[in-house]
Formats: sequence, structure tokens, C-alpha cells
Amino acid sequence: MRNGKYTTQILHSRRSFLKTVGFGTAAWILPYTAQAGQTKAAKPNILWLSCEDISPHIGCFGDEHAITPNIDQLAREGVRYTNTFTTAGVCAPCRSGIITGMYQTTIGTHHMRCNAKLPPMIKAFSTYLRRAGYYCTNNSKTDYQTGDLRDAWDESSRKAHWRNRKDRQPFFAVFNFTGCHESGIAGESKYKSVTARLKPSQRQDPKKLKLPPYYPDTPIIREDWKRNYELITAMDAWAGDLIGQLKEDGLYEDTIIFFWSDHGIGLPRAKRWLYDSGTHIPLVVRIPKAFRAGDQGKPGDQNNRLVSSIDFAPTVMNLASLKTPEYMQGQPFLGANLPKPRKYVFGARDRMDERYDIIRSVRDKRYRYIRNYEPLKTYYQYMNTPEKGATMKEIRRVHAEGKLPPAAKLFMAERKPVEELYDLRKDPHEINNLAQNPKHQSVLKRMRKVHLQWVQQTKDLGLMPEQELVEREKKYGSRYAILRQPGGDALNSRLGEIAANASAGKQALPELIAAMDDEDPAIRYWGATGIGNIGKDAGASEGRMVAALRDGAVSVRIAAARALCMMGKPEQALPVLIGALRGEQTWGRLQAAIVLDSIAEQARPAEQALKQALTGQPSKYITRVANRALNVMNGTNNIVK
Repeated sequence: MRNGKYTTQILHSRRSFLKTVGFGTAAWILPYTAQAGQTKAAKPNILWLSCEDISPHIGCFGDEHAITPNIDQLAREGVRYTNTFTTAGVCAPCRSGIITGMYQTTIGTHHMRCNAKLPPMIKAFSTYLRRAGYYCTNNSKTDYQTGDLRDAWDESSRKAHWRNRKDRQPFFAVFNFTGCHESGIAGESKYKSVTARLKPSQRQDPKKLKLPPYYPDTPIIREDWKRNYELITAMDAWAGDLIGQLKEDGLYEDTIIFFWSDHGIGLPRAKRWLYDSGTHIPLVVRIPKAFRAGDQGKPGDQNNRLVSSIDFAPTVMNLASLKTPEYMQGQPFLGANLPKPRKYVFGARDRMDERYDIIRSVRDKRYRYIRNYEPLKTYYQYMNTPEKGATMKEIRRVHAEGKLPPAAKLFMAERKPVEELYDLRKDPHEINNLAQNPKHQSVLKRMRKVHLQWVQQTKDLGLMPEQELVEREKKYGSRYAILRQPGGDALNSRLGEIAANASAGKQALPELIAAMDDEDPAIRYWGATGIGNIGKDAGASEGRMVAALRDGAVSVRIAAARALCMMGKPEQALPVLIGALRGEQTWGRLQAAIVLDSIAEQARPAEQALKQALTGQPSKYITRVANRALNVMNGTNNIVK
């Protein structure tokens, strides 16, 4: 909530300074007061109100239960964008795309909590604003997955504020509300703290709320759903406070305001997933009349234009009359000289915390297509953070009792379909997969083609093992450069083909075996992975897998070891997995831990190595998977941080 003491101190120090240099207090007040009759600012101020982990559970987006008077008022004075989607269902990969205007899969920031090197040409869009004279502040979340954007802000801290700028200087200010993060739902103390100021009339009755069909209807899950709404109401008060500060400063009609969320609701089957529940977000933009281009920004408008979160950066630049850099993949949706509206938006899921699952999505205004590149993995993989939440615990409890409703059973399935297709008009919760429906084959083929074109054109790095990305980044200077080397396009194409064959079954065995002779380790990795997916029916390739245990790339060695375990031949594989778990490569360690976790009792000889992996790891994710493997092995349920 607003700190009144802080506001008073700022006002006092400003006035004291102005008096010292010979100006009266009014000289500071008048330029920011609408009643003073000043002309409009040459450049608009721009304010971002961003929040975490919420879907469009906002009154102005048609949610009858939402209590969001401030955002609703902003929408009455601005425009609601009803087809806005993030490029990931989780914060850090998505925010790396927002700050750069690029897909996280293009610049190599797609794995959660990675740290990618960027080429010098790629800047934070706020850097360009600063060069144009804007005072740029961030209060205070970053999560950009790179340390190369050091010149993004004039100030990035909890004290960052437009009020710290020079007199008359235009500003771009970001304020981030973290209270509606998934931890606010799961954590009792945080939930109580964030919602402490809510009035009784702003509380929700969980019995009256409507749950999505992919959750079992229990009081515990209804409580989490209620908390989501109440955290959003607390966020709305925070937004109203900042809007109030703009008005106090006489800046309301000089400032374009954006309100958005970094991805969908922080609950299972939403956060971290590519369905609408994880990527469809609210977006409201208020543009004062003086800064509108044509009929843009008309108060009370609803706009169904497709918007991607990577479009935020070029849009702000366009509103500030700055040219969008050619390398940016986002496109402006406001301001002058707009390109044609998007026909599609795209999403990617890669490593989410401690688990890998390569998924891509394409959405138009009606359909969503999903390509699962690792369909043989369980639909939901065990991850520490969601497992701490009451909803996931309740889903597991009801599942164990065999009482999950049909839609919820899909979430707990042992494997995923290779392709998914949903008609959002008829199936807003994306339950009825139409990929095999004869009536929808033309749509399926169209969306599949668009997906493959996007993978090629954006040079998607997601099919390359993470440890390979790290090694090649050292060689080429950035992950962005990896597929831009000579032969990069051909490698990108081969990766797509072999990754598809890896889940095609026994019929693809000849291609998978042939891939083991490829010069590129990433291709060999997928060859070994596909052979492991086939398992015992791929016994003829056992010798090739034994030979691959000596491959120069750790990712290939681990994939070959997994394949041998899947064939029921763990004797030579386990020493390789234990060696990788103790090795120098961080992501090789994680990959080895995941394989040991997946082979259950076969991993018993590695029990001591797994225990040793509980401490001293370069990534907490290795510890988490090792702990899970031990829990499964010994029938315990200890959760580590």
C-alpha cells in the first residue's frame, strides 16, 4: 500500500531544493497540475502496473465474482484487450521476453532460473527510452534470466519512483505487485498479510465460486480459489493507490497506463502450462486523449486483437515515438504506423523449475494447437513448489481415492498426446482434444504448419539439451548465436525431425539408430532418447547405447544410460549416471538425477550418490530431484526447499 510518509518526504525535499535555487513551491506544482493550463507534455509518461500469477479474474473482463473497482474504472476510461497472451506460463522466461521484445526460446532464456548471455545488440527496451531522455524506473522485480541488461533502469529498487526524476523529465515507471503470486495462495501467513486490509464486503464466499472442471470440487480447493480472488482485490487497491498518486501529482492526463499480469493463475494446470489458464492474461490500457492515434484508446472500448507479451516493448517504444529495433520479434499494437494485426500468438514451456517438458503452442482467436515433444513423460511431473500447495495435495488425495472427475483425470494421465487441438469458443477450459477428430483435420494441419514455421523462423533453442546450450554459449558468446552459425538452419531442421521421431515409436528405430552417427551431440541426444522411449523393443540397439556411454557429450551419455535402463540393462548405465550426478556440469547433474528418479527401484545402487546430492549442489533443482528419487525409493514424502 502507499507509504504516505515517503510521499511527504519526497514533496518536502523537492520544495526545499526549488526554494534553494530561487524558485517558489508553485514552480514545482504548476507543471504537474491539470488546472494550471499548461500545454500537454511533448512525450507521454508511461506507467506499467504489473502483477503476478493472475488470469482475467477481473470485473471488467466479465468475472461476476471479482471485486476490482480500480481496474474496472481504468477500463471504463481505457481499452480492455481480451486476447492477450504470454509467451510462457511462468514468470522468468516470460519477463525475459517482455524486457527484450523477443521470444525466450530465441535468446536462450527459456529455462526457469537460467542465466543466458545476450549478444551486445540486444538491449532492454527501457535502455532505448533512457537514451531518448526518459527517466526509467522499476519497482522492483526483474527476473530477466540474464545479467546483461545492466543499463535498463535509472533506478531498480523498492524505492524506485517517477517522483525521483528531474523536473519535467518524461518517465517510464514499472511497479510490480507480488502479493498475488502462487505463494500468496499457498502460504497462510502471506495470504493473511496481503489481504489484511480487506473489508468484510471484499471477502469471498468459496461456496458461491465456480471452479474449472479440471479440479475436484472440495472445500480445500474452493478455499484456494477464494484466496485467488481476495489477493486480486488487494492488488486492485494497490493499483488504485498508484493511480491516485498520479492524480495527486497532476500527471494523470500526461500518462499512458498499462495494467497486465505476467501469466495465468498460480495454481496447478494453469501456472507453468500453455493453456489459456496459464497464458491468457488481462490487459488494460488507458491513453489520455492528447496521445491517442486515430480512434485508439477510446474510453470503454473492448479490443479482441491478438496481443503477445513480447509486443509490450515495441508498443511502448512506438508510443514514445521511437523506432522498434529490427531484431525485436514483438510488434506494436498502439501508436502510429502499426503493422497488420497478428494472426497467431505463440507459447513455449521448457524446464519449469526442476523438470524438463518441451511443449509448444500456437493460438489464433479461436483455436489452440499444442505440440508435446516429450509425450511419454507424465502429464504432470512432480515439482516441489506446486506440491506444497493445498490444491495439488488435494488433487493427489482425490486421485488416490479414484474419485477425480473426468476432466481432472486428464491432468494426472501417465502420458500426453503428441498433439492437442482445442476450440476455445466451445471448450474454453481446453478439455476436449480435437486432434484426432476428422472434422478438424484442416485446422490441425494449418496450426501444425504455423508451429513448424515459427520454430524454424525464430530459431527455437528448446530442442537442444540445456548443458549443450551452456557449452556452446561459451564457444559462440551467446545462446542467440548458436543457430546462427554456418549450418544452423540445417541443424534446426534436423533437430525438429529427430525430436519428432523420438516419440514416434518402434517404426522410427532405424532413424534413431542412424542419428547416433550424427556429428552434432544434440542430434545424438535425441537418437538415444528415442531409443530409450522404445525400451525393450529397441534391444537390437543395445550395443550402440553401450558405445554411447563413452560419448564426449554428457547429455548423450545420460540419454544412452537411460535407454539401457529402459531395456532392463542398468548394470553399465548406473556408473555413468552416478558419475554425471557427481560431475562438473550443473545441468548434466540435473539430467542424471531426473533419470535416476524415473527408473525407481533400478536406481537402488545409486542411493548413496543421491543422498550425497542433497547438499552442496550448484542448483537447488538437483537437490529437489535427488530428494524425490529417495522418497520414491524409500516410501517417504520429505519436501526440501
